[in-house]
Amino acid sequence: MKIAIIGIGGVGGYYGGKLAQKYGTTGEHDIFFVARGEHLAEIKKNGLKVITQEEGEFTAIPTTATDDPKDLGLVDLVFFCVKTYDLETAAQQLIDNIHEKTVVITVLNGVDNTDRLRNILTRSTVLNGCVYISSAIQTPGVIRQVGGPRKLIFGPENYDPEKYRYIEDILRNADIRAELTTDISVQVWTKYIFIGPLATIDSLLRKPLGAIIEDEKNKQMLKRLMEEVNLIAKKRGIILPEDIIPLSLEKVSGFPYETKTSMQRDFESGRKTEIETFTGYIIKSGKELGVATPLHQEAYIELLKRFP
Repeated sequence: MKIAIIGIGGVGGYYGGKLAQKYGTTGEHDIFFVARGEHLAEIKKNGLKVITQEEGEFTAIPTTATDDPKDLGLVDLVFFCVKTYDLETAAQQLIDNIHEKTVVITVLNGVDNTDRLRNILTRSTVLNGCVYISSAIQTPGVIRQVGGPRKLIFGPENYDPEKYRYIEDILRNADIRAELTTDISVQVWTKYIFIGPLATIDSLLRKPLGAIIEDEKNKQMLKRLMEEVNLIAKKRGIILPEDIIPLSLEKVSGFPYETKTSMQRDFESGRKTEIETFTGYIIKSGKELGVATPLHQEAYIELLKRFP
């Protein structure tokens, strides 16, 4: 099987690294990395070094690493691990690699990625997914995982997932904590109601998560942001557990005090951010569905004013 990992950043680097470590040089499966710049150059020269909290460190050698998907030919399984603002561009570059039996899995942040991919990769089967991991590029050619349970959850949104059990087997055989699920939409929104409001509030307040959760006023603001997301989910037909908000708030308390979301770090570094994925999407959906989202609107306006 030919497996392509699109985007070898923190997420793609960890999961792609595990796949390449297991299969990259064995001939059992071909593992293709699509990366760019100095990161790609280092991977080609020395392989991808992955440093983890609990699994030690290893160097992974993919079958092929390239910045041009045309080098890969047809592929059977694709993991999209790019930032959400690069999704359409990355998908357009992959059109000629897709055949009618290709399975595409998105593990990006956000809740509308499958629709966006289906509009472009019309010949493929697109599955939704999400991951729980904190990892990033430390230096070109090096990925460091610093937290999270390293879990990858995936599945189809509206039908029996059993026909994709073979993908779960491929992942688990590479020592990846993979789970094929019957309720992927709920899983994706469960993550989104947690990470979206967090990204919005810590970017707005410019404080680490510990400082936000210990301040009652800020904690209540975070709660109300989550409530707005939950209203959108219900309107979309996604019924989350009744205790999803207190559980999500409790989850925040478990993070180290100085933790910041990737969106806050991107704002601070002057990089492009996923504000449209986390904040803008809720505003857009609210207008479409007739749901008021005043806190998201206020945060969005302020963030764009501060970081045009």
